[in-house]
Amino acid sequence: MEDYSVDASKRPEPEVLSPASALNSQLLLVAAVLLAVLLVAVSVLLVRRKSTKRGDAVILAGCSDAGKTAILTTLAYQQTLSTHASMQTNAALVALPSSRKTLRFVDVPGHPRIRDQFQEHLPQAKALLFVVDASTVSRNGAAVAEHLHMIMHALTSLPPSRSTPSLLIVAHKCDLLKGTANASAEQLAVNRVRTILERELEKRRSTHANGVAVEGLGAEDAETEIGGLECTGNGEFKFAEWEGGEVGFIGTSVSIGKVAQAVTEKRPEKDGLSPLREWLEELA
Repeated sequence: MEDYSVDASKRPEPEVLSPASALNSQLLLVAAVLLAVLLVAVSVLLVRRKSTKRGDAVILAGCSDAGKTAILTTLAYQQTLSTHASMQTNAALVALPSSRKTLRFVDVPGHPRIRDQFQEHLPQAKALLFVVDASTVSRNGAAVAEHLHMIMHALTSLPPSRSTPSLLIVAHKCDLLKGTANASAEQLAVNRVRTILERELEKRRSTHANGVAVEGLGAEDAETEIGGLECTGNGEFKFAEWEGGEVGFIGTSVSIGKVAQAVTEKRPEKDGLSPLREWLEELA
């Protein structure tokens, strides 16, 4: 019979870990876990900072023939060109001499079928300029308010992680109004646009509160919420009390065919877009 016994001297001795080796293994495991947690935390922080940072785009929105493209060409090329209602988005870079910064402008058509394209540019938006023809708003105030309501609804619907673009309402073509001894044409244009839009937006808010669908937002939005017109007060709608944020107002005008004179130290005179340029300088 064969002897299968193994010589005790040839048997492998069991490996015995020292306390120091076991401690080092535990420390390495803890360090790996902490490193993984740190990497995840840094990634989340970077994503959050990226999502809350404002973009560099300025969106020009408003009804057709409000004067958006005329404003853009004057700011970008220092010359106001004759324009017509556009059916495609225009973009241009606008240099700000005082701050030596550049803003990217996006001019969104105001035609009802494609005016909602502004939402495609909201993630990159630093500000949204809603242009209103102050000379005709008395006649088409309801249509202008419907368009603005869509924009306000979109702004208040942004996720909390995304910074809300600044909203500026531009009372344009104020040169067509005649100033008085107590108020300039710009002041009259701003007061007219603000008053009419507040009245029309209050009508839309009241209509929804009474259970009637709000035109322009779609049946689903109309049935579920006011649609971005919430105010801090209990009275009628007021821009100053809008929960969506601060709303600015300025009056502007351009002269078709004339070369715009940039405001510099050597050329201190101003033109109809000077209030807008000053606002943009502060924005940048």
